[in-house]
Amino acid sequence: MSAPNHFGEHEHGDSAYTHQARPHGAQPLAIAVGLTLGYAFIELIGGLWSGSLALLADAGHMATDSAALLFALAANIIARRPVSDRHSFGLARVEVIAAFVNALAMLGVVAWIFYEAIDRLRSPVPVKGLGVFVIAGIGLLINVAVAWALSKDRDNVNTRAAFIHVLGDLLGSVAAIAAGLIIYFGGPLVADPLLSMFVAALILRSTFGVLRETTFVLLDSVPHGVDYRKVGLSLAQIPGVLSVHDLHVWSMVPGRSALSAHVLVDDIERWPVVLHQARHILRRDFKIDHITLQPEWLRKEPSEAAIPLRRSS
Repeated sequence: MSAPNHFGEHEHGDSAYTHQARPHGAQPLAIAVGLTLGYAFIELIGGLWSGSLALLADAGHMATDSAALLFALAANIIARRPVSDRHSFGLARVEVIAAFVNALAMLGVVAWIFYEAIDRLRSPVPVKGLGVFVIAGIGLLINVAVAWALSKDRDNVNTRAAFIHVLGDLLGSVAAIAAGLIIYFGGPLVADPLLSMFVAALILRSTFGVLRETTFVLLDSVPHGVDYRKVGLSLAQIPGVLSVHDLHVWSMVPGRSALSAHVLVDDIERWPVVLHQARHILRRDFKIDHITLQPEWLRKEPSEAAIPLRRSS
């Protein structure tokens, strides 16, 4: 690829930046996969033994989370691959896709919990309260450890989606503990399904947030917090700029915005100054650091005083 000239510029931010977004460490995800998968099996056995929907719901939730976390871990590793001739932006969006799929899986888990809870409200099932309390208490400690490991990386949307899964597990453990205590001390059996539905409702809100953010990225929508019209007006108000057209603003990955546009200038010789000002404004006001601007200029018509070329006889 030839070096860029002053007639068309492609800006990536500072010199250390490449197209590829920098994924974070995979170690927290690997720890989360091991702990979550192991305890999902324990809760499954405990839920079947005690008859607790809260434990079975949490076991199913953790099993789904194990698959989701494994998917997130694989996506994190794939996203580290360098740019290539086929993937000029790298594979960082694999993590966005993983987060999107994980959120869809969470919708399925929430639907299952609600279905089972409604069924148990109609036909209460005997529950061994003390057993539920002990098993859920151990699960709470494990989920706290996993959530703490994942909370260190909140900038990565894929890890954040995994964190929501684990947060749901943590809330599920709290609900199971509460249900176990209520039933053990003679409370109503409906406490078990009611608390399960409460946890599912909390998880649903966070899941929709991840779905919204990842959908915007996958659709190349204008990043959240960026005013598309204001971006165009800011570029058009730079001295020497006559108009701006074919303006596109999108997110390559969450937190990494890109822009491309055609800029009509009154004098092409002023383009280096215009480009410098445009980069500064886009970075300062809109946090856009991946910039591609193509200059255009009005070509002057030949003067009547111009000397015509002689034609050979």
